[in-house]
Amino acid sequence: MSVVINSNSAASIAAHNLAYSNAQLEDSLNKLSSGSKIVNPSDDAGGLAVDLKLTAESDRQTALQNNIGDATSLLQTQDGALSVAGSILDRVSELETLYQDPTKNSSDLANYDDEFNQLQSELTSLTSQTFNGVSLFGSASTTVDVTDDLSSSTAVTLSGQNLSSTASGVGLISATATSSLSQLSLSTITGAIQNVASMRAVNGAEQSRLSFASTLLTTNQTNLQSAISNISDVDVAQETTNLAKWNVLVQSGTAMLTQANQEADIALKLITG
Repeated sequence: MSVVINSNSAASIAAHNLAYSNAQLEDSLNKLSSGSKIVNPSDDAGGLAVDLKLTAESDRQTALQNNIGDATSLLQTQDGALSVAGSILDRVSELETLYQDPTKNSSDLANYDDEFNQLQSELTSLTSQTFNGVSLFGSASTTVDVTDDLSSSTAVTLSGQNLSSTASGVGLISATATSSLSQLSLSTITGAIQNVASMRAVNGAEQSRLSFASTLLTTNQTNLQSAISNISDVDVAQETTNLAKWNVLVQSGTAMLTQANQEADIALKLITG
């Protein structure tokens, strides 16, 4: 082997290897410290693009879960009001029956009417109940999106429950419709009770569907998060092995570069004798 001064190929090769090993060591440290195997876009450009799309989809599903939770709370509040309406109508039907007792005098009947008028007022007030400023009762339906593409074909439609309409029968018993039990028939009251019961059944069915839609979102989101993890999360066991490897190579590369740099001393000793 020639002994030269101007060039030291062994040192150059050792320096190149050391620089490469040091870069890999830093990359391994970055991955372990961040928990992600895509620290820089150059690590996996395609994987990064997929990760961003899947993460956005997962975030949308989280938002949908919140929306479904709010819609369910609205339905539960609505059902609470319907339950009270049913209890009021049940009491009105009882009063109507008592009102027909031939042994009751005019004062008794007036007392029944007084209670009936109070129940009418409470029944009327139920129709104006709101949830976060949104009316619980009305003829307009409400649409709740349950898929992250916000497709109308998969959305859940919450039926408009018009508690104050005469068609529901409840409107016939409201405070503005009549002032005395004598103006009501039992069939009108039982018809209103049946309609309120049907409203509660519809409400329960809508809550059930929203519950299943929420379950599906949870399952999809779990699978999405697993896919995201496969793309971006670092395998700690594998990366710690790489860390140990590059750590040894950096140390050995440093030692070899030091030794290669000492070859110039041989030439110097030959010159100086």
